[in-house]
Amino acid sequence: MQISHRQLFFQHVAQTSDFPLALEIDKAEGVYMYGTDGKKYLDLISGIGVSNVGHRHPKVLEAIYRQLGKHMHLLVYGEFIQSVQVKLATALAGTLALPAADQSPFGKIDNIYFTNSGTEAIEGAMKLAKRFTGRSEFISCQNAYHGATQGALSLSGAEFFKRSFRPLLPGNTQIRHGNLDDLEKITTRTAAVVIEIIGGESGVRIQDSNYFRQLRSRCTETGTLLILDEVQTGFGRTGSFWAFEQFDIYPDILISAKGMGGGMPIGAFMASSQVMAVLKHNPVLGHITTFGGHPVSCAASLAALEITLENTLAQKSLKKGQLFKDLLKHAAIKEVRGLGLMLAAEMESFEKLKKTIDQCIERGVVTDWFLFCDNSMRIAPPLIISEEQIREGCAVIIDVLNNS
Repeated sequence: MQISHRQLFFQHVAQTSDFPLALEIDKAEGVYMYGTDGKKYLDLISGIGVSNVGHRHPKVLEAIYRQLGKHMHLLVYGEFIQSVQVKLATALAGTLALPAADQSPFGKIDNIYFTNSGTEAIEGAMKLAKRFTGRSEFISCQNAYHGATQGALSLSGAEFFKRSFRPLLPGNTQIRHGNLDDLEKITTRTAAVVIEIIGGESGVRIQDSNYFRQLRSRCTETGTLLILDEVQTGFGRTGSFWAFEQFDIYPDILISAKGMGGGMPIGAFMASSQVMAVLKHNPVLGHITTFGGHPVSCAASLAALEITLENTLAQKSLKKGQLFKDLLKHAAIKEVRGLGLMLAAEMESFEKLKKTIDQCIERGVVTDWFLFCDNSMRIAPPLIISEEQIREGCAVIIDVLNNS
């Protein structure tokens, strides 16, 4: 008797919860995923903010195939000149040549260090901040999520998520996202503040520009590096290519991943040449990676960047996000928070939300919740979603709520 993939999944693929979704997807294209039984699912979470340009975008596939015809891995990061890495780094630097760059004491960001993921980018940025400032203390926000490796986990802001893995890195302080009084905790001992422009796993929490201006000012005053984590918000999700563009702020170090790869694994930490240069000495090879900046991932990322800009996906996400807000009106939904296509629909409890999510999946609409906000539905579809598809997804959610 042949053992099914489902049985083998539970036997041999390491599980991180007792209740994985366990959908068996055979293929995906655009905003839809298809099960092995042919069932179609509307993807309203983009693989958790990854498939910004949709699943298997033709231009991304073309870029991947073209790079496969040239080469894949050649040597560890940063030794060979690889044209696709150079083109991507140049294009990313072009998105950061903004008027607000003069807010940073170190000028505009023009150096890109490619990694395999957002977590690895956070780790590299932490090392860079410690090396550049000579300090070891970090500040991050309560209910923030920056990754699951030990350094990144030290920054994460929910104790239940990290207590079983202590001891973690010492010298980390938590502040409240958006609280001006807490900015006094940033001192001349602080190497960096690591913060999301929009709180992601806390359930899409948005602050005003004044808060970020005050944060920028305090970091500059104390010689602290400002690290903005745009792993979820970058590459057009919130209405501008980088979310920080809408908040009158400019970082010293910027983190990207997820939607950056067009579906391929890639991340980056980015800084000015002045800041990044310290990784060259004391010690030499201050940060190294074997597969970071893999040429196939870089090719996919460059295509995703070009698709996003050429099709003004960022700007269009604002109107699409507003349509979600207009359609998701129901007594069971307390509010819909967010900017662009990074949204959270809050309900009364996790139990209510989980029941809604499960029934939506049965009806062919995939949603999710947030790590540190389990009573809010995550809505972060591919940026290419059409108004018709938005109406399709919202109709299912409302109908489920009407009948539950």
